[in-house]
Amino acid sequence: MLVASSGGAISETIGDLQRASGAAERLAELREERPIIIEAANPKSLPKPAQGAVAFDEVSFSYPTRPDSLALDRFDLSVAPGETVAIVGPSGAGKTTVFGLLLRFYDPQTGAIRVDGVDIRDLRLADLRRALAIVPQEPVLFTATVADNIRYGRPDATDAEVRSAAEAASALTFVEALPQGFATDLGARGVRLSGGQRQRIAIARALLCDPAILLLDEATSALDAESELAVQQALDRLMHKRTTLVIAHRLATVQKADRIVVVDQGRVIDVGRHADLVRRGGLYARLAELQFNLSAAAS
Repeated sequence: MLVASSGGAISETIGDLQRASGAAERLAELREERPIIIEAANPKSLPKPAQGAVAFDEVSFSYPTRPDSLALDRFDLSVAPGETVAIVGPSGAGKTTVFGLLLRFYDPQTGAIRVDGVDIRDLRLADLRRALAIVPQEPVLFTATVADNIRYGRPDATDAEVRSAAEAASALTFVEALPQGFATDLGARGVRLSGGQRQRIAIARALLCDPAILLLDEATSALDAESELAVQQALDRLMHKRTTLVIAHRLATVQKADRIVVVDQGRVIDVGRHADLVRRGGLYARLAELQFNLSAAAS
């Protein structure tokens, strides 16, 4: 019996070792990969404090998997410090690509992207991304406590600063109602929170980072009306006196923007305020008519 049970245990262990060996081999291959995005040998610095000016200058870009299809085609956009600019357009127009390039997940084939007048290819990646914060449609939360998830963007933040960020993000009430408050473990991907609560944790994280430039990727589109109101109030506080770029599919969320940039097939085809764009007709007017007429019919 001892020999048989030991043999069975050894056979299971051999299977585990073989799986672990395959995984370790793949990890070694990944570690050997050389990154495409390389920092400059003599990087420049952003002004301190960063002002938040953003400029896309004749930017053209195609993804490595689709080299023959331009995601952005001679894309031009200038955003002044403190300005709120909404980017709207149909699916596949290039809106999310704008954010990916600004965060320098990719480099454009032609043109330049500048923050406060400095080409982002001349900046340290850490300095560039320290000046930016993003609140995505699906926030990324970790299997950790509430405090750790908020503190992720600034690990040296004090407990008082974490609490203040949660309060500004309209998250303090529900956090304090959790079993261990800020020490509550959120589970995988924040499974113990609702969609609106996860968004407010992401907003608190962005507030704690205190970025010069804020990127909002349709942060309220998947929420019910009550959660959307709470999240929108928190976003209004977060956007105050910050350069903000907003990707929006629901046009009702962008009417307060300083400017609305209409994008189609990777190009800027129109810029203006909501009323001006509707009056001029074109793509934005068609999108507005479709959405608002559908909303009126539903109500």
